[in-house]
Amino acid sequence: MEFPEGTEYLKPEIVRPRIDEISGIVYRQIRQMRRVDTLRMTVLIPRTDSPKPAILYFPGGGFTSADHEKFIEMRMALAEKGFVVAACQYRTIPARFPAPIEDAKHAIRFLRAHANEFSIDPARIGVLGDSAGGYVTQMLAATSHESGWDAGDYLDESSAVQAAVSIYGISDLRSIGEGLGQDAVHASCASTEALLLNGPAFRDFAGQGIGQDPEKALAASSIGHVTDKFPPILLMHGGRDTLVSPLQSINLYRTLKARGLDARLVCLPGAAHGDLIWFQQPVVDLVSRWFAQKLQADPGVPQSWR
Repeated sequence: MEFPEGTEYLKPEIVRPRIDEISGIVYRQIRQMRRVDTLRMTVLIPRTDSPKPAILYFPGGGFTSADHEKFIEMRMALAEKGFVVAACQYRTIPARFPAPIEDAKHAIRFLRAHANEFSIDPARIGVLGDSAGGYVTQMLAATSHESGWDAGDYLDESSAVQAAVSIYGISDLRSIGEGLGQDAVHASCASTEALLLNGPAFRDFAGQGIGQDPEKALAASSIGHVTDKFPPILLMHGGRDTLVSPLQSINLYRTLKARGLDARLVCLPGAAHGDLIWFQQPVVDLVSRWFAQKLQADPGVPQSWR
């Protein structure tokens, strides 16, 4: 067909897949005495021909919220690199540990059980999280080969992960504010980590600070579960973080490297906790490249538009 004079022509090269989004997926329901708690995920699926590695994103929120549909910049970039990307809710306070870990493992098993539906290669699954979501991510990595953490449905599926990225995450509940001059805050029985682990004061329980039972806190921390089976992990932390001490990432990195494990630590000297630096392209590119290397993602050839 001949176009009129003055027509401008654009001939884009096909270099990226089409991304399908499926939101509102219910991956777990937990029945309480008078209600049912419903947990949802949103999945981004590159429309390419072959099964793809998957990444599950767990959001931060200080253990009090899990707004899973944020960090779209990172999630979309990963989908464009050839990953199926699931963003997942998990239970937060007043739910107590190990509820968030049980939910996250349930999400992994759910995706493996529906691998064909979501075009996932179940042998290649990674996890990503920031802050409290980084805590969840680290715990998933640390307990990948431990039994006793799985609860709910799809128990014939594995909840192990093959790679992890933790962005200003928490590795040790005993020392979240180490070096930040916040000892009194984190010693309080009202701190969010104390509420996660011990619950609120009620009736004959006066509450308990995180430091009153250090063995219990260590057992609920990734640094307390480091074995030679710990999967590859990228730890990222801001040098100006005043909410989660950079020592959280530093100490886990040192522990993993002392065992000769595959760990990488990246510091962003000018970055605070959750500020705009974390949404910039160099950060997105670094995480995308790292996952692509560890999970061998391939953007592939886009399918025809349907």
